Amino acid sequence: MTKRKRQQGYYTKRMKSVQEGSNEEVLLADIQSLLESSKISSSGTAGDESAATDSETPFKRFSQVEVKIDALSSIGDGLGFASTRPDHVYVVPFTLPGDVVEAKVVNQFANDRYTMADFVSVLKPSPQRNDSLVRCPYFSKCSGCQFQMLSYDDQLAHKKTIVEKAYRNFSNLPPEMIPVVGDTIGSPMEYGYRTKLTPHFDGPPGSRARRNRKDGSDQPSFDQVPPIGFMVKGTRKTMDIEDCPIATDAVREGLKQERRRVAEELHKYKRGATILLRETTTKANPQHQDSPWTADDPQSVTKEADSGTLNPQISQLDPPSTSTTTTKTYITDQNATSTEHIGPYTFLNPAGAFFQNNNSILETFTSYIRSHILPASQPSTPPPNSTPSTKITHLIDTYSGSGLFSITLSPLFTTTLGIDISPSSISSARLNAALNATTNTTFTTGDAGDIFAEAKKRYGDGDECVVVIDPPRKGCDEGFLEQLVGFGPRRCVYVSCNVHTQARDVGVLVRGGREREGDGEEGGKDGKIGDGDGVVEGEGKRKGRVRYRIESLRGFDFFPQTGHVEGVAILQRVDEGET
Repeated sequence: MTKRKRQQGYYTKRMKSVQEGSNEEVLLADIQSLLESSKISSSGTAGDESAATDSETPFKRFSQVEVKIDALSSIGDGLGFASTRPDHVYVVPFTLPGDVVEAKVVNQFANDRYTMADFVSVLKPSPQRNDSLVRCPYFSKCSGCQFQMLSYDDQLAHKKTIVEKAYRNFSNLPPEMIPVVGDTIGSPMEYGYRTKLTPHFDGPPGSRARRNRKDGSDQPSFDQVPPIGFMVKGTRKTMDIEDCPIATDAVREGLKQERRRVAEELHKYKRGATILLRETTTKANPQHQDSPWTADDPQSVTKEADSGTLNPQISQLDPPSTSTTTTKTYITDQNATSTEHIGPYTFLNPAGAFFQNNNSILETFTSYIRSHILPASQPSTPPPNSTPSTKITHLIDTYSGSGLFSITLSPLFTTTLGIDISPSSISSARLNAALNATTNTTFTTGDAGDIFAEAKKRYGDGDECVVVIDPPRKGCDEGFLEQLVGFGPRRCVYVSCNVHTQARDVGVLVRGGREREGDGEEGGKDGKIGDGDGVVEGEGKRKGRVRYRIESLRGFDFFPQTGHVEGVAILQRVDEGET
């Protein structure tokens, strides 16, 4: 590649390898689909250096081009074509199908026939576009939100297609093995829902230079308050954000206060920093105890539980004697304790630890899991005198975190067994179990796959067990899946913040894992999982490889206005006589 081409943002190969389930891989799948639907074949171009000449776009880096958007990708960016180059896809953020926009060329990937571009302006709006819906002055620049100009019903419909495409592109399953995806369940709050933000600011100019990192005496200092906020879309540049409307009122107040504090204490900083803003909630009945906050507390906003109205003013609440005062405050200390209330349950966690960031949807979400975790033949509230042949009585919660599923689902089971690799999460889980008077839960620290050895000691096999899987974005590793199918639980509930790695892992379980221990040779074909075609016999005996069928698929919208969707897959083990 010539220096001139590199300066123009022209690449024949991506500058970093594509990771399975990454945004790059997901985007490439959508681009290839659009090219194919446009009757443009891209076969033979990837890795072919000569193709760079044939596919080179006529546009220089940072030049502007008119693009008609034809599709919305699973990462939230629009995909379209320029009239002068109908065989090359332009990826343009903040756009919708039907938009005609002005875009600025940034990076060109000729072998894969696409160009990353910045959004400049709308020349002709899509029928779906409604810019009056936008509530944030930073929208179309900030990397946080993608869909504020799209109605919420349309956002939910799009997120359903994300789940559909994930299973079509990444599960390696034939269409007949993938059920119809359910409609996306929306968040009760479309704005003001996010209970955690982590704005940041960069160090002073020159602070990253190697000589300055080695010699503190030469460390530059700030001469003005730096931008405090989030990344500009598609860059590593921080933009100044004074307010964020998708955050809760308490977190928004925290953002204002922390921006003011950083400005006042700027002389204390020699490098950049990330600010934690985590909401915490206290409930109290003023008739029985003093309010836990005062009018002088700048970190508090209040809500009367019986009226449901949020009071954004920082002032003393004088509620009726029968009401419960809910106090929302923000925390900036990673080690401080945050409190979340989900229906009748209370959860305590270190403020810097992971916990779902949209409390408004959590009761709906956990209720959905509760109503689907058991088979229809064994309802969560069984009819009188019912005696199913083999009841599921044990819950195994892998990647358990601080016990969200173990605790909220515990009334359905005789025992629940949770595991997490983080000792602090397990400490929180045990604390939360005691706090919620849950007596049938056990938590242990370790790798998620290690739980199955303990489960075998306790339960023998998986006939009476259901497993909840809630891994990080990268999904499950092969070792975990091997141990899961080796144990063979009757049902699995797979929750994921990355539906693409979820589809990959579910595909492995549906195609069939390795032999169960003691029932034949180890491993699937060629010693790998995911190649089995056997079934499971009844009465505790196994034949062939364990495999599952997908009972249901559905998305949950934990992050309105963004391209993210949470996936829930319910899996049922295929027993003898089933197909």
